[in-house]
Amino acid sequence: MTLIPGITIRSATEDDVAAIQLLGDTSFGMRGDPAHARLRAQLWPTEEAILAIDDGRVVGHARSTRMTLTVPGERTVEACGIAGVGVSPTHRRRGILRAIYTEQHRRTEADGLALTIFTASQGAIYGRFGYGPSIRENAVSIDRRFVEFLPSTPDPGGVVLSTLADAGAPMRAIYDRWRRLVPGAQARPEARWRMELDDPPAFRNGGTDLFAFLHPDGYALYRYHRREHGMVAVVENMRAVTPEADIALWRALFGLELCSHVEASITDNDPLPYLLTDLRLVRTKARYDTLWLRLMDVPAALTARSYLRDLDIVLAVQDPFRNAGGTFALTVRDGIAECTPTTRTPDFELGIDVLASMYLGAYPARVFAAANRLQAKDAVQLRALDEAFGAERDAVLGWFF
Repeated sequence: MTLIPGITIRSATEDDVAAIQLLGDTSFGMRGDPAHARLRAQLWPTEEAILAIDDGRVVGHARSTRMTLTVPGERTVEACGIAGVGVSPTHRRRGILRAIYTEQHRRTEADGLALTIFTASQGAIYGRFGYGPSIRENAVSIDRRFVEFLPSTPDPGGVVLSTLADAGAPMRAIYDRWRRLVPGAQARPEARWRMELDDPPAFRNGGTDLFAFLHPDGYALYRYHRREHGMVAVVENMRAVTPEADIALWRALFGLELCSHVEASITDNDPLPYLLTDLRLVRTKARYDTLWLRLMDVPAALTARSYLRDLDIVLAVQDPFRNAGGTFALTVRDGIAECTPTTRTPDFELGIDVLASMYLGAYPARVFAAANRLQAKDAVQLRALDEAFGAERDAVLGWFF
């Protein structure tokens, strides 16, 4: 397929693997682990990748796979997950990314998938394709030397030390329970587990290999880093099905006495600060998005999740890239939605990227209204929209891709 003069867009073959690896290493500034090539191929089938070719050379790439994503209401949706998007620095500003995304979205539409998701390296590119950030997290650092739990904080216990080998099976089972409850979490293929638990040195950022805490309802993987102010424990992955498991794991992490600090990622409404006598000890170092999302089929996507209050509204959705936009009547009763095209006058006007950001409950409608990216006719209806699109639990990315 030729969408740009001189550039061919086609599917990848096994003969392209080395060239794809070179482009990926160049685009992301790190060498992929050759030992994981077979596992990557299981996770991201080579034939599903889309390439841009110039004079026989790979100058653009995107890979995809089908993912099972949890959405509000403890429901799941089949989505297209995209990764490894890169354009050669020798071929900038030629429309190659748009050409790749045109073909990728054509395929996703043909597959009948309601959502497309990915983790973005840059934030200024993907709005033009109808994507919006849909999950946000906070990087925090806690000086554990001063941590004291409030008298009201339980001490559930139940945490044990574990090797990665022994923790593998219990963690898989715990994660699967956890991801079914949490918006934004994906089912996790075995190949992705193997890649993490192999713990290659290239992905340790100068830290030690992984250590594990295990609880019947949760786990924490962490590694040690030496910093100027002393030893730090960096939590790489922590999943808790119950509040008791969450508290028990934090108590264990704060018991690492040779560490001055514990670093982790938490959501906006994580209870951690409110377990402590001094909530200021949980210091936010950075705030960032972790997942971007696009609605490929507005009615299918909006009826796939549940809602926190009744609605009877009309949305006018603009799609700058494909043909998913239109005017839709959205009716919600007892959390269950119906959504159909309509000719009624819209109550709200918004971009499909704004609807994407609202979709998992992490970004409130009222903020977009204040930024004039969502136009509302009525303040009462805006409040209803804002409340309805919330979620019982904060959205969390299940695993990075």
